[in-house]
Amino acid sequence: LRVNKSRTVNNINSHVTIATKTFLRYPQLKLLLSSIRRFYSNIEVIIADDSFEPEHITGEHIRQYLMPPAQGWFAGRNLAVSQVTTKYFLWVDDDFLFTENTKIEKLVEVMEAVPELDVLGGTVQGNQFYFSLLYEEGEEMEGGCLYRKSQGKFQSLSGYPRCFLASGVVNFFLARTDAVQRVGFDPKLQRVAHSEFFMDGLGSLLVATCDHVSIDHQPKTGNDKDKAHYARFRHPGNSDMEFKLQLHFFKNHLKCVRYG
Repeated sequence: LRVNKSRTVNNINSHVTIATKTFLRYPQLKLLLSSIRRFYSNIEVIIADDSFEPEHITGEHIRQYLMPPAQGWFAGRNLAVSQVTTKYFLWVDDDFLFTENTKIEKLVEVMEAVPELDVLGGTVQGNQFYFSLLYEEGEEMEGGCLYRKSQGKFQSLSGYPRCFLASGVVNFFLARTDAVQRVGFDPKLQRVAHSEFFMDGLGSLLVATCDHVSIDHQPKTGNDKDKAHYARFRHPGNSDMEFKLQLHFFKNHLKCVRYG
């Protein structure tokens, strides 16, 4: 990988859009937005929202896109990313919290220096949650096996010893917009899905993780009126996992996906 440290970005707002997906959690979303504005007063924020009773979010440089209710996680990601016009977007969950260590510029610096990179993850509450994907070829008819190994990583990035190549990263990442738009997020995956995006991008997305840029996770509140309603969608039954395995077989030609 070639490193070009001479390239710098002066105006972060013209290079990066923040994107998120929300469902029912407006108190958390508002807290996220206020934390963003503490550090980035003019950066564009795109919100994909599939809540049952949408609450309009207003403010400068905020774009909220309302969807039919409960369309799901990846459909919302697709919508948000489809509206990004900057070179990069920063993906964050709606219950994250920007801090003085959430330095988007530092992630952009690495991406500009290593132009082959497509996705660059940071840390959430001190955890990187990166993983490696290893493919084992199988029979032509039934497909191979994919092994998802937590905390699996590859070599460090030249010139950036705190950054390593990986196959997938946490839900806090800077990405090259055009590269992610080419892979997309499969809207059939409605509820619990994250690794699947990196599985679809295996071989076409170059992914890395760094530990020098972080974001916080908001503390869980016990009095959220939508908490039980949200949990019903967030934690679906076994049928969701069965559907996922069928999708891996027919779409990715995998007879098995193993997690470790």
